[in-house]
Amino acid sequence: MWNLDTLPSLTGRRVLVTGGNAGLGYFACEQLAGAGVHVVMASRSEDKAQRAIRAIREVHPGAEVTFQPLDLADLSSVRSAARTLEAGPPLAGLLANAGVVGSSRRRTTADGFELQFGTNHLGHYALTALLLPALSAAGTRIVHLGSISHRWARLTPSSLQPARYVNARAYATSKLAVMAYGFELARRLRLTGSTATSVVAHPGFALGMLTPERSGVAAHEDAAPWRRRVMAQVAQGKDEGARPLVRAVADPTVPNGAYCGPDGWFQLTGEPAIVDAEPRAREANAASRLIDLSADLTGVELRFR
Repeated sequence: MWNLDTLPSLTGRRVLVTGGNAGLGYFACEQLAGAGVHVVMASRSEDKAQRAIRAIREVHPGAEVTFQPLDLADLSSVRSAARTLEAGPPLAGLLANAGVVGSSRRRTTADGFELQFGTNHLGHYALTALLLPALSAAGTRIVHLGSISHRWARLTPSSLQPARYVNARAYATSKLAVMAYGFELARRLRLTGSTATSVVAHPGFALGMLTPERSGVAAHEDAAPWRRRVMAQVAQGKDEGARPLVRAVADPTVPNGAYCGPDGWFQLTGEPAIVDAEPRAREANAASRLIDLSADLTGVELRFR
């Protein structure tokens, strides 16, 4: 059984976590910081990030956590953050965690893309593509946040830019895009001889009602005791959901191109393990078309050196 405590010391390693001020991202930051990692917490809101940093230091006094401004729904912010990060110390890991989960109506990013696809995939695509030469040189572990919802989506031109907006479909498609990109990036890193690696991870079914409270952090949600008891049979807290993400970042035995998630029934709960993704997430032709589209939309090409 994998356990964060069994890892060698991670002191001195610098890891960027997008969306680290709340939910899964917060607990990934907390767990990494507890293992000695210098966490770079990327967030749209400095106020929320500073509150999260204080919460981490309540759990791990002396934790090394710094703030990086980043709005993945605005490509100008992504480019600015990439310039700052590229000029700083090398990154041992990049956890592309941030994302939008659902929108009852069609909303768009600052650049006019549907919000979930634009934030969850295109924003992270642009960030990793801009940083890729530096990440390749540093041998960085790049982790992409997948979802079990990818099982119900397809990567087609009509699904990526649909004429009619359907909330659940848009989310599932955005997550399938994230995963397809992560697996295809792993293949291209291997083919180019890069020492960087690309891994996809997912949290299972992680709910706020099963998540411990942290002062000033949006993670825990109140619910009736009976509802928590019922949902605990099929779900887990966001603290537990963060563990596959942390393993994907920090465990050197996880290979390039792996998929990490809970090992329990339907991958909803359980211990962090290497699990199976739907074959559609590893379709190379669909992923190549996605990368071409992403480059066209963002104006950022993948360059490995």
